[in-house]
Amino acid sequence: MIKAILYDLDGVLVEAREWHYVSLNRALEEIAGTTINREEHEGDFNGLPTRRKLAKLVSLGRVKSEDRDRIWSKKQDLTKDTIRELGKYDKVKERLHHFTANSGFVSVCVTNSITETAELMLKYTGQLDYMKFFISNQMVTHPKPSSEPYIVAMVRLGLEPSECIIVEDSEVGMQSAVPTGAPIWGVNNCADVTEESFMEFMKNRAK
Repeated sequence: MIKAILYDLDGVLVEAREWHYVSLNRALEEIAGTTINREEHEGDFNGLPTRRKLAKLVSLGRVKSEDRDRIWSKKQDLTKDTIRELGKYDKVKERLHHFTANSGFVSVCVTNSITETAELMLKYTGQLDYMKFFISNQMVTHPKPSSEPYIVAMVRLGLEPSECIIVEDSEVGMQSAVPTGAPIWGVNNCADVTEESFMEFMKNRAK
């Protein structure tokens, strides 16, 4: 029996991929004089933690190793400013969380964002209070695409994979979710994650 829903954050609970993309490119351009175009971001970088993205850019010779920490810090500051500016209460997600909570499901967020950013995103969109807890990339040794973040969440809940649904949108997220053996609700973007679509997913599972 399903007892918990483990949500990714960016692209699932919050449409924040653009916020991350723009913030990182601003930091990259300011400090390293380079940017990541949309095609390569979607193909090679989407879903990875910022430090992993920067490590790839260093390996490609587009960022100096000594600049990584400055770029990372600048990107985090820009992202937080963007969340405070653009983050809005999400009534659609409120309906979803209200429905699932009343139906007896526990909600958890499992993200590759850092702790402060994840908390801000959930807070400014009105979803933080619906989460039993969240797992950020700073709370695990190996973030996604490793399965560790989801396994840590399941262990903390005291549940088996078969008792959890994982909601993911990206290739990196799927690489993290699939090996756990938990049922996966794959979505295209944040707009797909609604009360109605959750009910449809559960209905199809019961067939």
